[in-house]
Amino acid sequence: MLFDLRAGGRRRLVQVVYLSLAILLGGGLVLFGIGGDVSGGLFDAFREDSSQSNATQQLEDRLEEEDKKLQTNPNDAAALAEKAKLHYQIAGAGENFNTDQGRFTAEGLAQLRLAERSWDRYLATEPEELNTGVAIQMVQVFSTAGLNKPDKAVEAMELYIAERPESSNLFAQLAQLSYLAGQDRKGDLAADKAVELANEDDRRTLREQLDSVKTEALQAQAQQAATTPAPAPSG
Repeated sequence: MLFDLRAGGRRRLVQVVYLSLAILLGGGLVLFGIGGDVSGGLFDAFREDSSQSNATQQLEDRLEEEDKKLQTNPNDAAALAEKAKLHYQIAGAGENFNTDQGRFTAEGLAQLRLAERSWDRYLATEPEELNTGVAIQMVQVFSTAGLNKPDKAVEAMELYIAERPESSNLFAQLAQLSYLAGQDRKGDLAADKAVELANEDDRRTLREQLDSVKTEALQAQAQQAATTPAPAPSG
């Protein structure tokens, strides 16, 4: 796990916070898995069945099984969630992900878009119990390493965190994602909650690091705005 305020002391928190923020500012936090007690980091998914030469085929076979279920019931929430997960895993299988460059190939990105489509359909069914394992994977699908849709990454993280409302580490990550998405007010609220839930001795360090993320995000947004050409006048 990336953050763990439940075990260890100030030294552990400082180490983890610095590591997580450094990775995040580089656009790679989601590659290593986030969310406390759930596995599902990008590299974890890519290692699944990596020792088997037919890993991709096995995943595709499982996709066909889910498609058959959806032919019978297009609103089968469980099947849609499974499809989102499987497309996410296929995106990292074989040559779909360049581990040296940390980037998806065109086919890998195509699989992520299919994962997004299945996820959107899944949410449209308004499932009674959210599949949080898939939700945290979708945070990674929408990351800068994936489809680069920060608003949807924040949404997926919020859905995930709703099941774990007392986790300082998750609120810290939500704050980071929100700042990257330009949702500063939401980021501030999440940061406040993260600090509130943290151990008293850790709060100052955590606040400083989240403030640093916000500053970096604001600077990046300002730089992007400065370099983005103004739209040509119509008519």
